[in-house]
Amino acid sequence: MATLARLTGGISPHAVIEAWSDWALHLARAPGRQLELAEHAATSAARLWRFNLEVMSGMSPAPPFTPQKYDTRWSHEGWAQPPFSLMQQAFLASHDWWDAATADLRGLRGDTSARTGFMVRQALDWVSPSNSALLNPEILEATRRTAGHNLTRGARNFADDMSRALTQEARPIPPEFALGEHLACTPGEVVFRNDIMELIQYRPQTGTVHPEPVLIVPAWIMKYYILDLSPHNSLINWLVGQGHTVFCISWINPGAEMADLSLEDYRLRGIMAALDAVGAIVPDTKIHANGYCLGGTLLAIAAAVMARDGDDRLASVTLMAAQVDFMEAGELLLFLDESQVALLDDMMWAQGYLDRPQMAFAFAAIRAEDLIHTRNVRRYLLGLRDMPSDITVWNGDTTRMPARMHSQYLRGLFLENRLTAGRFAVEGRVIALKDIRAPMFVVATEADHIAPWRSVYKTKLFTDADLRFVLTRGGHNGGILSEPGHAGRHYRIGHRRTGSRYMDPDTWLADHPPQDGSWWPAYGRWLAEHSGPRAAPPAMGAPDAGYPLIEPAPGRNIHQR
Repeated sequence: MATLARLTGGISPHAVIEAWSDWALHLARAPGRQLELAEHAATSAARLWRFNLEVMSGMSPAPPFTPQKYDTRWSHEGWAQPPFSLMQQAFLASHDWWDAATADLRGLRGDTSARTGFMVRQALDWVSPSNSALLNPEILEATRRTAGHNLTRGARNFADDMSRALTQEARPIPPEFALGEHLACTPGEVVFRNDIMELIQYRPQTGTVHPEPVLIVPAWIMKYYILDLSPHNSLINWLVGQGHTVFCISWINPGAEMADLSLEDYRLRGIMAALDAVGAIVPDTKIHANGYCLGGTLLAIAAAVMARDGDDRLASVTLMAAQVDFMEAGELLLFLDESQVALLDDMMWAQGYLDRPQMAFAFAAIRAEDLIHTRNVRRYLLGLRDMPSDITVWNGDTTRMPARMHSQYLRGLFLENRLTAGRFAVEGRVIALKDIRAPMFVVATEADHIAPWRSVYKTKLFTDADLRFVLTRGGHNGGILSEPGHAGRHYRIGHRRTGSRYMDPDTWLADHPPQDGSWWPAYGRWLAEHSGPRAAPPAMGAPDAGYPLIEPAPGRNIHQR
């Protein structure tokens, strides 16, 4: 089973066959839908025929089918000219018909239409004319202009990528993006280290600071320096510059020997150990906790446990692109059911962890048009090399996840949604998010396909604390990296006071107009409102309490590959 999982990329053949069988049998007993699809096909054919006639007559008609906004495969001007425009429109018409064919049908299981639609889109995208060197006008133009050198360069790129994939050799980080020098370079010190994480304390940049420190909990699915990229777009550097004492967890990149690490290990030896260290270094004050992505989910769990047990060390809780309810967790749910989780369990049993390339494929498949096919065309047919940037370097700096922990959160959170169903137990007792009394700041991003904003919004449904909700422009990473001065940014912000009635997400969206600029200053003002008057910065580390300065930031975990 583990070998099968490797061959299929963790996709269960049983789940695929079951979805298609469910769809086909229900469509076979729905003559009304069959007639609708036949009519849809006839109408589309007529629209295509008319478009073709007008184009061949020298007219410039509006195309009857348009690609999605994020689909950049058709941006070259050659696609507007025949015969390429005819091939593009025929392909988009096929896409349109299959979207209708796999739409929800009475009697289907809830996820069948979404899964079949996803699978047929994947199949169609592989045979798109944009992927062909003979049918893509941009490739033909480049081949003519370079006398075919684009194809030879593309062949070298393909050979390089294949050799790295076969040998599992990581691509080196370019010198101009060296970690600790150009990325993850906010000055600080590692003040605590155990078997699963390092805790970094950042040096003050202002003469006075707010007394309450900020603890950042990144996701273990990524390296922490997504929040400390280049100095200009580093959230950590910005917070330090605003007069906050900032600490950040840097998770280990586990190997097979750490296969038995559990979600509870990450809570206890990660978040709780970090809180103990921060409390010893900056004593007699509460702590602002900030969690990103799955780090935010784990922080919400830890905060609920602390509230249940009377631990009031948290001054506030910030969740960035983090979900607590997974019923509407977006297209990632297309990869999850009991069959697929069992297959992943088998694969992780064999290798001890889930490797980042295996996860990266699932994330890329959701936006295959851009993240797979467009990139392949650029590298292998246009012969272009990827131009590195801070975020692409971080994205390629892969991590792994321990088998036991990954299985626990896939099954307990994504598949069974225990946290908001009242069935998530910690230390033998069920926890409730409504126990959290610390004020909350929740950030979602408009184009997030990993943590859709309406899913993140449901935090308001399961908590009672004073809460600010922010919806910002961008995706899962880009929306969070929204530094002041970033062009084209906007955000919406609302305040839910303790005891207020629930407002559904669509009503909230209509009632909160966008504001131009970055959401970071609004967050800084909110932190300041929940902090005491500024005073002299605390010392770095606390050697007498067992937290000496171990080594300069960014530490050693960040370099593990």
